[in-house]
Amino acid sequence: MSENKKAWVVAVDMGYGHQRAAYPLNDIAFGGTVINANKYEGIPKEDTKIWQQSQKFYNFISRFKNVPLVGKFAFDLFDKFQAIPKFYPRRDLSGKNLQLLSSISLIKKGWGKHFIEKLKQENIPLITSFFIPAYMAELHGFNQDIYLLVCDADISRAWAPINPNLSKIKYLVPNTRVAERLKLYGVSENKIFLTGFPLPTENLGTENLDILKDDFCKRLVNLDPNRRHVNKYKENIIKELGKEFPCHKGGDLTLMFAVGGAGAQRELGVTILKSLKEKIKEKKIKINLIAGIHNDVNKFFKENIKKLGLGSELGEGIKIIFADNKEDYFKKFNVALRKTDILWTKPSELSFYVGLGVPIIVAPPIGSQEKFNKKWLTIIGAGIPQENPEYTNEWLFDWLEGGVLAEAAISGYFEAAKYGTFNIEKIVFGEPEKAKSEKESLQY
Repeated sequence: MSENKKAWVVAVDMGYGHQRAAYPLNDIAFGGTVINANKYEGIPKEDTKIWQQSQKFYNFISRFKNVPLVGKFAFDLFDKFQAIPKFYPRRDLSGKNLQLLSSISLIKKGWGKHFIEKLKQENIPLITSFFIPAYMAELHGFNQDIYLLVCDADISRAWAPINPNLSKIKYLVPNTRVAERLKLYGVSENKIFLTGFPLPTENLGTENLDILKDDFCKRLVNLDPNRRHVNKYKENIIKELGKEFPCHKGGDLTLMFAVGGAGAQRELGVTILKSLKEKIKEKKIKINLIAGIHNDVNKFFKENIKKLGLGSELGEGIKIIFADNKEDYFKKFNVALRKTDILWTKPSELSFYVGLGVPIIVAPPIGSQEKFNKKWLTIIGAGIPQENPEYTNEWLFDWLEGGVLAEAAISGYFEAAKYGTFNIEKIVFGEPEKAKSEKESLQY
């Protein structure tokens, strides 16, 4: 890449979603790394306080949801604050909501001005995976291009400016629904670029997708032992991969379970382990438990692994993916994902990783955005809602034998976007005509 092809790549350190979306853009990031608008060197105390208040409340309410009786009521009330309205009938949805107005009010009072003054020192474009830094840039006079990268399959009104027609913000969107939603919010079509979600290059390889194709080939061998769907789609698979199929076996069947950024749903991971205990001992499946950067989740998993009598499997049959910081965690996650056959997670930003040909078992969604992500996954056939986790040892292997998981993997690979990382670079640096169109596969 040319040295002059650099941009500010900005996320926020809130959960994993916004940083995971920005991580694949490290190669074009000025300074070689993503900057967090809420945690950077020299951030004023007043700005930090505002960011921390919203983050603490979100983490609290995510965990509080599990409290009997009152938890669900409290979370649903909070979720209405950031709710996504029904898409149909198509209508003007440009009216402002409270979430947007409160954010803009704080920015106009000076929130983020210090951060944007730092960005102004370089005459390069800005790419951000959260709407607040984009609004900060616009209201505090950032004079280069501003790109807002959307991380979900549908979005609330807060993602569009108060006056979309007067705004210079351009959108990098993962699917058609987001593009159409933004139009309802008043954003003009010429400011919307249908790129696809940015996936990590360590899982893609080059634009020829050499790494992805090899991993997908191996994964299909594991997911379809009876070859029901592999034989059904063999001609298309061979044409896509550019080589004869099947390739050699991809190793032991591996399931990955990922908890959310707030550490929610950790108990579900233990329930899965308990159900699959004998299958793990019999070497019929391996488990990757994703603790992320939460040492309390890491310890929780280790303690329960020992309680279940699976301590001897730790490190081989069971692995815990944990790191001290998010960048190291994303690297470890992406390495582990290459040898993962099935991903079990709530429908977060990881929903878009079905484009890597990894089927998703969908855990219960948390929040309005995740409900829409779940809908997108089921519509394209790449995600399957979980059955009773206590009987995972039964239904998971029924799905395997019946080719259900192979079908989902194939649907994800062919229906979800894969070129988002490359498309974003081309669009930001003035080569939109070279971006790969995936419009048909992005329908929703």
